[in-house]
Amino acid sequence: MTEVTIFHNPACGTSRNTLALIRHAGIEPTVVEYLKTPPSKDQLRELVAGTGQGVRALLREKGTPYAELGLANPKWSDEQLLDFIVQHPILMNRPVVVTPLGTKLCRPSEEVLALLPVGQLPPFTKEDGEVVQDSGVRRG
Repeated sequence: MTEVTIFHNPACGTSRNTLALIRHAGIEPTVVEYLKTPPSKDQLRELVAGTGQGVRALLREKGTPYAELGLANPKWSDEQLLDFIVQHPILMNRPVVVTPLGTKLCRPSEEVLALLPVGQLPPFTKEDGEVVQDSGVRRG
C-alpha cells in the first residue's frame, strides 16, 4: 500500500472531499486530525518545503486568529509564522496531502488527483454534487 498522509479537519468540506477522493482511488491514507494532533514545528517546516511554497501559502485567514495576531504584516519571519501555527493549529490551511509524488495544499479538493500514485479514476461526486473528472495527469 502506498503511503499517503492527509492533514485533515473533519469540519472542513474541502478536507472531507479530499479524503473521499483519496479513498475513491482505493487508498486508505494516514489521517492526521491536526487540530487534535498538531504537527511539530519541524514537521510544519517539512510540509512547507515539500509544497515548494512559502509559509504564508499554508496560512489560513478565515475562521482563525490571523487578523487579531496581525499576521498579514510582512515583519513576521517564516520561523515566527511557524511558531504561530504551532501555537494556533487552526492557522494551518487544509488539507495538506503528502504522497510519494509530492506534498500539496489541496484547495480545491481535486488538486489531490495530481498526487495520487494510481491510474485515471472514474468520475467522483463531491458533497455539493459537483462531479470531478480525473484527467489521469500525475506529478512525476
